[in-house]
Amino acid sequence: MQNLVEKIAQRFAVGLKSGQKVRCGDYLFVRPAHVMTHDNTGAVMMKFAGIGATGMADPCQPVFALDHNIQDKSEKNMEKYRNIEAFAGRMGVDFYPAGRGIGHQIICEEGYAWPGTVVVASDSHSNMYGGLGCLGTPVVRTDAAAIWATGQTWWQIPPVAKVTLTGELQKGVTGKDAIITLCGVFNNNEVLNHAVEFAGDGLAHLLLDDRLTIANMTTEWGALTGFFPVDSVTIEWLRARADAVLASGGSEPHPRLNHDRIDSLEKEPLSADEDAVYVKELSLDLATVRQHISGPDYVKTVRSVADVEREHIPVNKAYLVSCVNSRAADIAQAAEVIRSRKVADAVQFYVAAASSEVQTESEERGDWWALVNAGAVPLPPGCGPCIGLGVGLLEDGEVGISATNRNFKGRMGSRDAQAYLASPAVVAASAVNGFISGVGDYGSGEPLTSITTAEMKKKPPGDIQMLKGFPATVEGELIFCHQDNLNTDGIFPGKYTYIDDFSPEQQAEVAMENYDPAFVEIVRDGDILVGGFSFGSGSSREQAATALKYAGIRLVIAGSFSQTYARNAINNGFLVLKCPELAQDLKASFGEAKLTMRTVIVAQIDFGKAVIRTAEKDYPIDPVGATAQELIIAGGLENWVQEKLERGI
Repeated sequence: MQNLVEKIAQRFAVGLKSGQKVRCGDYLFVRPAHVMTHDNTGAVMMKFAGIGATGMADPCQPVFALDHNIQDKSEKNMEKYRNIEAFAGRMGVDFYPAGRGIGHQIICEEGYAWPGTVVVASDSHSNMYGGLGCLGTPVVRTDAAAIWATGQTWWQIPPVAKVTLTGELQKGVTGKDAIITLCGVFNNNEVLNHAVEFAGDGLAHLLLDDRLTIANMTTEWGALTGFFPVDSVTIEWLRARADAVLASGGSEPHPRLNHDRIDSLEKEPLSADEDAVYVKELSLDLATVRQHISGPDYVKTVRSVADVEREHIPVNKAYLVSCVNSRAADIAQAAEVIRSRKVADAVQFYVAAASSEVQTESEERGDWWALVNAGAVPLPPGCGPCIGLGVGLLEDGEVGISATNRNFKGRMGSRDAQAYLASPAVVAASAVNGFISGVGDYGSGEPLTSITTAEMKKKPPGDIQMLKGFPATVEGELIFCHQDNLNTDGIFPGKYTYIDDFSPEQQAEVAMENYDPAFVEIVRDGDILVGGFSFGSGSSREQAATALKYAGIRLVIAGSFSQTYARNAINNGFLVLKCPELAQDLKASFGEAKLTMRTVIVAQIDFGKAVIRTAEKDYPIDPVGATAQELIIAGGLENWVQEKLERGI
């Protein structure tokens, strides 16, 4: 009995035992169908060279797409782009230059995100591929380099939540409204670090573009992947794409988008087993969703447009840009609202298509010109204001309404500005009216939702495979840092992040500097750090893991972790263990009087029995799988790759 996420992970796992069925929580080595990098390809190239790799394990696996800083025409950036293109040529990798479009859109348009496969990217919005029934999930740069060199990286299958969508969206309500609603209603980390599988009769009424939007923003909801099953909507979209490729005059069938491949997909549908296990089941009646906005400053701060419009919040800038909502259907929605009208005098309205292909289609339909003639400012196909790059950024005191996926303070410009998220139609209406406003009879009312959590009994670990070289036990005094949501800036200050020659000793000296300056004086070599919940949230800087390692911390235990932090830790040969019961007990015993507390509790971690033992109590933990053990023994992913290259594997 497997859910869809487990089934696809099974297909792409490497080195499984005969008859082994993968389950949520398992650590696996996986061989993704593709890995996409964008402007960060240059950084991955340095890691690739650093591990001694000279060639791609499979040149068909990587995809390079320049999309983030394409408005920067400085010689430094142009040289960077030329170097990436030249590297792609030498390695035989598919390369898409600046101006072709946003990498995630290209991955979908060009058939890399194929249903039933695993496709990763060193970018958090790779969740978007799930709209096509492709298991898309983010990796960090070290993973990307490892995939280039060996074809493989590791993945821990996350817990899976099932989200049942029923009913049909009302006129004027879009997939963007649906995902904003989900973020707003289930806003207490219900799906944090989960995989989300969508199901229900409502799927038949969701266009593929709506699915891509919803899957894309499962990232902001907190999920590691958002996945739609393959159905007639998926097949029809793929066939339309294949027909478009043929109509463009190609003499040879497209290597990925072709009808033979779609025929095979239809003959072998993939579905979850009837008795598949989900840790949570949520539901949303699409018919009860209304036009909503998100913000300011937080994606999960959500209100209906009907409520906000009454406040007459003035808008300075409006944006129809980014990977989540700049496809042809999105531009058409905005054009329908704005046609024969003008952008308000006090508003600047910026528009960028998700790809050059989208822009061409929108121009041919007249939608693009409807926006430009109304006063919209066109930007090149790619990223830009969404990530605070290029022209049109928010300035001090300004208010922006955007069809993007993030509105964090300072992300789109000044920290003293406010950014709201909405659908393309609401953005267009706000641009012409000069204040946040909706379209048509959008109404109000609460969405109809539900949530149930399964009674997941912890199974005894049974026989745990222990690899030679991995310690049977680890012992040390527990050092307690109580704070929940202790972010990476607290663990390793951002001001040191881009000092390239910052030594391990220097990292150790500033560990926890922003959380507790006394930490480095309190901690001793061999201590075991226990943190609160959501440990290591925030940015993806790997030094937040290595600084603690270099400070002598043997390993970290926490109530829960940011998945990116956990990934960076294991990639650097530094073990992290989740034990919410221990974190809660220490909170009850020691409170919050001190930021860092020497508990005088000596704990022994027995990996063979999957238990943490103290004098007072035993705490069960999830077994450390063979894959994670192998990475810890090697001293991290880069060393693991080097060993494989040296052995010619």
